[in-house]
Amino acid sequence: MYTENKTQLNGLNLHTVKSEKFKTNTIVLKSRAPLTKETVTKRAILPYILQSSTKKYPTTTSFRSYLDELYGASFYVDVAKKGEEHVLTFSIEVANEKYLKDSTPLLDKALEFLAEVIFQPNADDGSFTSDVISQEKKNAKQRIQAVYDDKMRYGNARLVEEMCKGEAYALHVHGEKEDVDQLTESSMYEYYQTFLQTDHVDLYVVGDLDEEAVKQSVEKLFPYQKREAYRFETEYQKNVSDVHVVKEPQPVKQGKLNIGFRTNISYKDKEYYALQVYNGILGGFSHSKLFINVREKASLAYYAASRVESHKGLLMVMSGIEFSKYDQAVDIIQKQVDAMKTGDFTDKDLSQTKAVMKNQLLETLDTARGLVEVYYQIEVAAIDASVDDWFTSVEAVTKKEIEEVAQKIQLDTIYFLTGEEETA
Repeated sequence: MYTENKTQLNGLNLHTVKSEKFKTNTIVLKSRAPLTKETVTKRAILPYILQSSTKKYPTTTSFRSYLDELYGASFYVDVAKKGEEHVLTFSIEVANEKYLKDSTPLLDKALEFLAEVIFQPNADDGSFTSDVISQEKKNAKQRIQAVYDDKMRYGNARLVEEMCKGEAYALHVHGEKEDVDQLTESSMYEYYQTFLQTDHVDLYVVGDLDEEAVKQSVEKLFPYQKREAYRFETEYQKNVSDVHVVKEPQPVKQGKLNIGFRTNISYKDKEYYALQVYNGILGGFSHSKLFINVREKASLAYYAASRVESHKGLLMVMSGIEFSKYDQAVDIIQKQVDAMKTGDFTDKDLSQTKAVMKNQLLETLDTARGLVEVYYQIEVAAIDASVDDWFTSVEAVTKKEIEEVAQKIQLDTIYFLTGEEETA
């Protein structure tokens, strides 16, 4: 389907995927390090500082104007968690000059621009500029506040906090609001140097491209120093002794019921594909047990679904319910989980789930950014696998394997965001 070529250059891994399918070239740099309380807030704000301006483009206006000159190239940054690692993403998508009358070397210019963002920030004398830091601290607080204001996201975040208390995964991807004020122009620049010197860096270039030319450009433009081999293992095995129940009152109109389970399975385990099919049957799609039995038949929830955190081995059920339906909802959700353990699902459920999963992945692979995300999952797991392996492995999953996965899954935490009048 696609062929990924991986080369180690200086202190980064270069991944190229040549395909005539895409009429643009996409460059994605992913930089990861372990999640820690000391660094999470600094890391969360850093990509936004770097994308605000550079030495060559010292204002947001000049920065964005140059992207417009590159035939309207798009550039964005993002932060995410992969297991207990904090991933910073820098991405640029640019037109492929092969399909333009103008022969401007747009891919080279896009690589130069990304290198400028990473290596030539708008800083002097070991310090970022005060106006940039001030603005980005405000923006950081707004991103953290936005999670609190969106009660669906807030419920998910609070479940993880409670479920993973004492574990790095409990840390929020955008950092802690109270730590933002402590950040200074010099402390952020000092951390920026650490980011350059110690992060594990993967650079993906996808499109109809000359892979050897890309390799030469990257080697010249991205002077990462060689670093020690990066080895990190997210701890995902945990035996649950007691179920933790948390009820939090807030002035909300709809209850958010979030239930967390430990699967003791991660992306690198052979049971992972069976876990994904299990999740699809339980709550991943509109034909799933949670949707049909909790939302449709019992009318207990406005929404009900489940998802898997692939590298931390968590299964999370999310639902929106009336405050008074808490006990009924918990009971019927647990019944769906128990039904999976006894193989209470049909061959049609199994084949339909596999078909939808395959279509979903095909849609993801239809975009260059989606393709990068799939390859990066494999990279983070440090396994020898391909995209084609995913399709064959999902197709091979049996009912017995799903039942075996179901036996491993343990209820850990129930979190309920409820109305204030309910606890008065």
